[in-house]
Amino acid sequence: MSVARPRAVLGQNIFCEKGLRLAVDEPGLRAAGEVRFGPLSPPAYDVMGPFCAVPFMQCRHRVASVAHSLSGRLEVNGRVFDFDGGRGYIEGDRGRSFPAGYLWTQCLFEGGSLVLAVADVPLGPAAFRGVIALVRLNGREWRLASYLGARVTALGGGATVRQGSLCLTARRLGGPGRALRAPASGVMERTVRENLARPAFYRLTKGGRVLLELAAENASFEYEFF
Repeated sequence: MSVARPRAVLGQNIFCEKGLRLAVDEPGLRAAGEVRFGPLSPPAYDVMGPFCAVPFMQCRHRVASVAHSLSGRLEVNGRVFDFDGGRGYIEGDRGRSFPAGYLWTQCLFEGGSLVLAVADVPLGPAAFRGVIALVRLNGREWRLASYLGARVTALGGGATVRQGSLCLTARRLGGPGRALRAPASGVMERTVRENLARPAFYRLTKGGRVLLELAAENASFEYEFF
């Protein structure tokens, strides 16, 4: 695998836009192999819109690729994972803390990809409930975001978001998920719950016309509103 322009090198482990290479041999964990990425498919523009230029934000979200092809394999503690013919998605967060309350879900499906994030966003003494959603469907990108007028109209085990004639619903069907470490004021001491391969339901409509209705079997979902 070509490792030109690596983004991160940790010992013998390499992560870059072309793929990743693992070489881990530690007590309780042996992982080795390579996964190669096909051409990345970024969104039309930064998912944070004008908020990408706002300083001192608690957390900044970035989507690097809504969907791309995969090839290669990894062996983890003797178990082989074959990625040939698979599809991938890449995003990231940058900052010192996860929002106090948030929802995040992502799903790849035949003909497209979907990601939705809802979060309580502090800005100085004030705060607002922010929304970012991208739905790539048959080559077209649908975007709902606070900076485009989107608002949350229902919240509880999922969310409904409206923006003009667009309406997106995402609902978690699985359980509370596995424990995952998350940052709190720059320290990885918070515990959140994440489902990485659980059932979820999605529906996108425009003016009452159904654009997408999907009961996914292997969606990712985090729900941390209390």
